[in-house]
Amino acid sequence: MDITIQASFLPHDDPDVSLAFYRDVLGFEVRSDVGYEGMRWITVGPAGQPGTSVVLQPPAADPGITDDERGTIAAMMAKGTYAGILLATTDLDGTFERVRDGGAEIVQEPTEQLYGVRDCAIRDPAGNMIRISEAQ
Repeated sequence: MDITIQASFLPHDDPDVSLAFYRDVLGFEVRSDVGYEGMRWITVGPAGQPGTSVVLQPPAADPGITDDERGTIAAMMAKGTYAGILLATTDLDGTFERVRDGGAEIVQEPTEQLYGVRDCAIRDPAGNMIRISEAQ
């Protein structure tokens, strides 16, 4: 089998703020920005990796989601427990400084984990957990 990861989805609650974070703070390229009925889906990805993207999407655009479910999603996003992604970099300290200086909410500074990984944790403007590990 030949399977690759093409895209992951993360919710946003303010497309302009999320776009600025992923583009200006993380340095991702904007691949597409699509609007429909007042909502936006923004596809971003790391430079030099055209086959891997993150789609920033309205969190509850599915018409099958109830108002109660939308409330639960909003509460989980505000708490930072709804969605997340794991990134990797060869310069964890430099990347951490850049995201800290860019105003990201710091959850954990770069740390050697007991399981053998050095990483840090931040939250994006929508509350999504982003762990960044040091690539070997």
